[in-house]
Amino acid sequence: VSTSISAGNGLLIRDRTAFERGRDLDAIVFDKTGTLTEGRFGVTDVITLGERSEEDLLRLAASLESQSEGVVRSAEERGISFPPPSEFRAIPGRGAEAVVDGTRLRIVSPGYLREHDLTVTDDRVRAVADQGKTVVYLLIDGAVEGAIALADIIRPESREALERLKSMGIQVMMLTGDAEAVARWVSEELGLDDYFAEVLPDQKASKIKEVQSRGLVVAMTGDGVNDAPALTQADVGIAVGAGTDVAIESADIVLVRSDPRDVTAVVELSRATYHKMVQNLWWATGYNAFAIPAAAGVLYPLGIVLSPAVGAVFMSLSTVIVSINARMLRIDRQQPD
Repeated sequence: VSTSISAGNGLLIRDRTAFERGRDLDAIVFDKTGTLTEGRFGVTDVITLGERSEEDLLRLAASLESQSEGVVRSAEERGISFPPPSEFRAIPGRGAEAVVDGTRLRIVSPGYLREHDLTVTDDRVRAVADQGKTVVYLLIDGAVEGAIALADIIRPESREALERLKSMGIQVMMLTGDAEAVARWVSEELGLDDYFAEVLPDQKASKIKEVQSRGLVVAMTGDGVNDAPALTQADVGIAVGAGTDVAIESADIVLVRSDPRDVTAVVELSRATYHKMVQNLWWATGYNAFAIPAAAGVLYPLGIVLSPAVGAVFMSLSTVIVSINARMLRIDRQQPD
């Protein structure tokens, strides 16, 4: 029954033994890029440094950066429409400029500001830069009017998944090859229990060993070729279905959807399956402990006698009850937004 439920919910179990270990998990280690995050750059912060609003700055930036998927998508997600630019010109190694709404707009790097003796001392800009985000500046008619911070976008469903896992008593951790500042920002955003930054591809399996050395039963969730050794090393390896063939072949469980909430479904189904097994074992043991002696005549002095026909009916009833109880196995699986 659990195999049928898992397949119907996009949880493909390749190793039943590993699936059963899922109920005992103490920690789950997630790869960052493509698992907890979307693996694409997008706008995380819009900082006003002049009179214009955040929406206006993003509208102008999206117009100028009409070929930049991250900026344009962020504007569209906020319902901001933008006009096409004119007189577009690239600034080699520093940014781009164009005329938008009759004003000369530039989006430039910090290096451009230094070259033109322009300074920005806003603490908000310094804070996002310290988080490892890429910061670009908007110049309108030569004046610095705003800053835009870009980073790998955290999946909205990641927060919900990690909160549910932590409520189940499971520690949540992250592995990434990104810089310490980036890893720290993602960790703080998601409330992770621990993280490992600047991890080289050949070090991921050793990090899983390090977590296991704490006496924890560990699962690893990833999608890339570099995650394969770690997936194999973990007590339970979970591959995201959108990942590489190598990762999928190395995993014990494959998630058809690229949704971290399905990791919670794996744990919940493993625990629910075990509970059903225990319930049915107790029922069968208790039932037989009473029915077999009764059928043997133990209760004859009390005037209770079970005929073979009645005993056969009771035996069939036991099987039916156990089967019905198994069929009542369910998991609450989040639907995609």
